[in-house]
Amino acid sequence: MGISAEQIQRINELYRKSVSETGLTLEEAEEQKKLRDLYIKSVRENLRGQLNNIDIRNEDGTITPLGKR
Repeated sequence: MGISAEQIQRINELYRKSVSETGLTLEEAEEQKKLRDLYIKSVRENLRGQLNNIDIRNEDGTITPLGKR
């Protein structure tokens, strides 16, 4: 899936607005939560993909794939 650069930019915009004097509207707060959840899901998927592709090189030179967990 992944998250786009525009979505990350929007997360940052909403954060800056949330800490400003104006704050977020209810709709913006909901949007911020959805975008943050999407971001976290994307990071987890990327990490899982990296971990699934790790191989171990044994002392004798053979490679043992860890495979999917």
